[in-house]
Amino acid sequence: MTAIKLKSPVLERLTDEEFYQFCMDNRDQRIERDAQHQITIMPPTNSETGAYNSELNRQLANWNVESGLGKTFDSSAGFTLDTGAMLSPDASWIAWANWNALSSEDRRGFARICPDFVVELLSPTDRLTDTMRKMEHWLEAGARLGWLIAPATESVYIFEPGQPVRPVVGFDQDLVAGPVLPGFRLVLKRLRME
Repeated sequence: MTAIKLKSPVLERLTDEEFYQFCMDNRDQRIERDAQHQITIMPPTNSETGAYNSELNRQLANWNVESGLGKTFDSSAGFTLDTGAMLSPDASWIAWANWNALSSEDRRGFARICPDFVVELLSPTDRLTDTMRKMEHWLEAGARLGWLIAPATESVYIFEPGQPVRPVVGFDQDLVAGPVLPGFRLVLKRLRME
């Protein structure tokens, strides 16, 4: 099953508030909007991808509880970027200083903020080129670190501002988040389905 892409002059004119209401009216769907206001409706993930996502979010949330440095989000959270795009990463984290700078009203919608750290999981129906492009959008919007994880090939692509994409092959190692998330290590072997 592939994503459905919607583009029309009517959809292009939706305000952020109208787009938010469209998403709330269709809350059982996974919906994103790019900078050109093209709406993408994505199918539910398969069971394996859901298990990878659950493990990824568990490890990130556990680290965050211990560190107390920010706020974590799962794949159901949407963020409105300066470009007008509204994207939902599979996992993300925002430092407290950045989150606390938002108004309480903004926090209740698709917050106008780019997470400091984003992770996207490449599911079997995703195209690598499209997801790489999405990672670039995250960096352009202000993400300080991004990981694109492809469980099927046990590959990871690390995205950092001003740096070339760094591929990592093999899930027999841990990913270290460096200074962005001090002390966070993603145990990749736990993302294997065995």
